[in-house]
Amino acid sequence: MNLAASIVLKKDREHSIKRFHPWVFSGAIHAMEGNPSQGDWVEVKDFNKKTLGYGHYQKGTITVRLLSFSVEKPTPEIYHTKIKKAYQLRLDAGVISQQTNCYRLTHGEADSLPGLIIDVYNGVAIIQAHSDGMHNDRHIITSALKELLGDQLQAVFYKSHSSLSGKVESEYLFGMAALPHLTTEHGNKFFVDWEEGQKTGFFLDQRENRKLLGEYSKDRIVLNTFCYTGGFSVYALQAGAGLVHSVDSSAKAIELTRKNIEHNGFDNSVHQSFAIDTFEFLKDKKDQYDLIILDPPAFAKHKDAKHQAMKGYQRLNTEAFRAIKPNGIVFTFSCSQVVDRQLFYDTVVSAAIQSGREIKVLHHLSQPADHPVSIYHPEGEYLKGLVLYVH
Repeated sequence: MNLAASIVLKKDREHSIKRFHPWVFSGAIHAMEGNPSQGDWVEVKDFNKKTLGYGHYQKGTITVRLLSFSVEKPTPEIYHTKIKKAYQLRLDAGVISQQTNCYRLTHGEADSLPGLIIDVYNGVAIIQAHSDGMHNDRHIITSALKELLGDQLQAVFYKSHSSLSGKVESEYLFGMAALPHLTTEHGNKFFVDWEEGQKTGFFLDQRENRKLLGEYSKDRIVLNTFCYTGGFSVYALQAGAGLVHSVDSSAKAIELTRKNIEHNGFDNSVHQSFAIDTFEFLKDKKDQYDLIILDPPAFAKHKDAKHQAMKGYQRLNTEAFRAIKPNGIVFTFSCSQVVDRQLFYDTVVSAAIQSGREIKVLHHLSQPADHPVSIYHPEGEYLKGLVLYVH
């Protein structure tokens, strides 16, 4: 890797790096030797000019994202090594199996690859860069994927226009695959469209929570709000739900939901879908459902939106508590990284008080093993969930 600059930290500002936290903040920088461009590789040194590691440079509050804490200068092999290590973790955790061929292969900082998301759907890898450095290195990353997965790899699609503010075009870096593409999760079949769909095409982070939902679904009337392509709906039906309603404001999402429902062997006698805003749908709904899933998109993507987001979570949960039948179950989630677990919990408590219902917590939910959190980077935890019993 060609190094564009050396960044020297202020005195005593190296402690977080020595604890393997991968971010160098602009306020910690004493001097810069060189003139790096966005995404360039740089060396990071302490105040005494001792090498601490190497990473990608980017203008902003987080100035360097470290990929290496070694004194040795990195080579392209760094991606081969780290991606192979990430793959082994998924194998050891039992994520990849004959029943599941869709998984997150790299999860940014947790896999020592800050700024890099790779999701795999039955032989197709979707790369999403969250930094200019990962964008610059996308072809090296593709080479590492080809070496790791060999003949299993059908295609590599690069999709970073949303994560990099529309500065880049989506493209196939290797091969090509027909869409929608069929993938398997815990034996359930799902069509994925990474070109037109949200994020990389499917929300893999809810895999184990969908499985848990199945355990509560038998003979119940289920409402799946913000259903996207019907993941929770399929699991509920496979577990023997009496009736499932899927709701999403996107007509395209509802179309793919119907396709997924049909491909798993169900029809309109047990499933109905509605292309409508969830808040609008919940109006005047009372005592109709035994189980409700609340899995909205991130109401707050930055700190400035947090207050308004909490109002949204409170309103949504209050409506659900009012709509659920006595002795019903609510699965409620927040995927907003700026909303921590305690704040989300407190907001749900506030909604419970407003609803006037007696409510008990059955489970605290999080993200699965292929979305790990580095113990040195707790900021990587973003998915929070509660399973609630409503009297």
